[in-house]
Amino acid sequence: LLDALLGQHDAPWLAALEADGPSPLDGPARVCRSAGWWWPFEKAAVVCERPVALHRDEAGRLDHGEGPALEFPDGFALCAWRGMPVDRAFLEELRTLTPQRIRAEENAELRRVMLEYYGYDRYLADSGARPVHRDETGVLWRIELDGDEPAVMVEVVNSTPEPDGTHRTYWLRVPPGTRTAREAVAWTFGLGPEAYAPLRQT
Repeated sequence: LLDALLGQHDAPWLAALEADGPSPLDGPARVCRSAGWWWPFEKAAVVCERPVALHRDEAGRLDHGEGPALEFPDGFALCAWRGMPVDRAFLEELRTLTPQRIRAEENAELRRVMLEYYGYDRYLADSGARPVHRDETGVLWRIELDGDEPAVMVEVVNSTPEPDGTHRTYWLRVPPGTRTAREAVAWTFGLGPEAYAPLRQT
């Protein structure tokens, strides 16, 4: 960005220096009407039109569940959910999610997006999950699956706050034989429940 000119960000001072007749600033003034950052070089310039759509969450991350989070007039677009890039086809699939499709997703980050969009409470209700144990480390949930081993997840709250001050809830898949929330959380760290005793979490 040290080599970039400001484009639309130059508008305030360009307006203050606007002349009645032709001016050496006419070129930068025309650019700032249509472009943001731009890069002039000796024989070429990199100029980009301003986006026609820009959606961000409270933390300033690209975020939109109904279409592109960032889109330009030429059709180029980026889709994202809470800052994480996703495919447009994935966003379109969110509208038709089922508990079965969520369980089948192997990518943990995409599965988290699916659960956030679908809603944890709704997912647990629709999938027949039941809490089997809770303590200070989290809540252990169990979902019986036809023709497969039960899905067991531990619900934990991230000790590190998000930029907006909230704490994100995560659902971590653990072995089906897990019996307590502490055992589940310990397993995610490769420990037994008797060895999991953090003094401080960050």
